[in-house]
Amino acid sequence: MSPIEFLTDLLNPDLAFLPKALAVAVMSSIVCGVIGCYVVLRGMAFIGDAVAHAVFPGLAIAFVVSGNLVLGGSLAGVCTAVLVAVFSQNRRLKEDSIIGVLFVAAFALGVVIISQAPGYAGSLQQFLFGSITGIPDSDLYVVGITGLVVLLVVFGLHKEFVTISLDRESARAMGVPVFWLDLVLYVLVTLAVVISVQTIGNILVLALLVTPAATARLLTDRLGVMMALAPLIGGSAALVGLYVSWSWDFPTGGTIVLVLTAVFLTAWFFAPRQGLVSKAVARARGHVRGADPAVEAVDPATEPISSPERVSQEAHV
Repeated sequence: MSPIEFLTDLLNPDLAFLPKALAVAVMSSIVCGVIGCYVVLRGMAFIGDAVAHAVFPGLAIAFVVSGNLVLGGSLAGVCTAVLVAVFSQNRRLKEDSIIGVLFVAAFALGVVIISQAPGYAGSLQQFLFGSITGIPDSDLYVVGITGLVVLLVVFGLHKEFVTISLDRESARAMGVPVFWLDLVLYVLVTLAVVISVQTIGNILVLALLVTPAATARLLTDRLGVMMALAPLIGGSAALVGLYVSWSWDFPTGGTIVLVLTAVFLTAWFFAPRQGLVSKAVARARGHVRGADPAVEAVDPATEPISSPERVSQEAHV
């Protein structure tokens, strides 16, 4: 199928679900791309997968009672996020241990709940792998409004989020309210995951949260540029992935993830400064010039943030 034919299908009234699926996929990719930057900075990719498990009981309950899936998943995820934030304050157990216990328990609860609904197997498959054909108009508005709220909160608390992402203990010593910021960040991650589940599925949603931000991290050392690139990469991959899946009848969620992975691998090999090929070329040039290949010049303008004291400068770039 050519791009023109795909555009024609998007405008076809008989295929009204297709533009809705595209809108939800692009909006959720943009939101996940922005939130994913903090996830990558903080090294908390595990929480994306865990949140996807945590929202499952809310989705299951909403499905059983014919309620709003986004609202049900949000409530379940937020409740679990609050519990994680509270339990994580006990430093005897690390955050990942608390997440592993609570979020897997939530997923198990969701499996038990949805097993009581008619058509259990088909419903479970839809939740796990996504579906582009069952997105109602109400969910389109919910995703748009929720995504806008998430982005507004992110931009309002940007400097604080970067501070706790770099060094929690130093931030605590500086008087930053780490607990409350942790709680807000968990809730934002939960909301980003929930609005993405219907299109890409519960299992694959982690890719939408982490891969665009990780790709952007390979392409730049500037935080501002990273936060602009990540949603651009995610939104573009959603568009290309939906086009490919519609043209060749592939699963939408899996296709979007594969497109994202292809972009990540391209950056891994060919990124201007961090790509393997670029580093190999730089080492070869260093040998030719007689320089020590192990020593690389550091450009202060592109040096990554290394301490909370640099946040104010970098956050406004």
